[in-house]
Amino acid sequence: MNGEINRLVHGFAGDQGLHATDVQALAAILDADEPMTPGRLREHLGLTSGAVTACVDRLASAGHIRRVRESSDRRVVHLYYASDARVAARTYFRPLARAAEEARQRFTQDELAVVARFLAAMNEELSLLRSGGA
Repeated sequence: MNGEINRLVHGFAGDQGLHATDVQALAAILDADEPMTPGRLREHLGLTSGAVTACVDRLASAGHIRRVRESSDRRVVHLYYASDARVAARTYFRPLARAAEEARQRFTQDELAVVARFLAAMNEELSLLRSGGA
């Protein structure tokens, strides 16, 4: 599943003239509960400041994101997904959402609860590996 999703992400990145990391950045910006900043994006992606700056520059130049300076503190930059780019991403990834819904319908709610518990446990274990805790 991870391999197939990565192939879709790489396809979108190629179609948009982006790197796969740029698509990860777009997903992080889209999914953020509050406006994303370059610093938070750096932490989320595990990249250096220079790499995040290059990524943000590419995304802004390609029209995928907007940089907005915080009005009360001009040093703070918020990153927003541009609406036109959001439409392109939704169009590209809509078949993935449909496929996920088709697969989900093959399972009962109880079965899905077990799958969700398993995936949560896997994410927990993988995060321990990444943080060196295992």
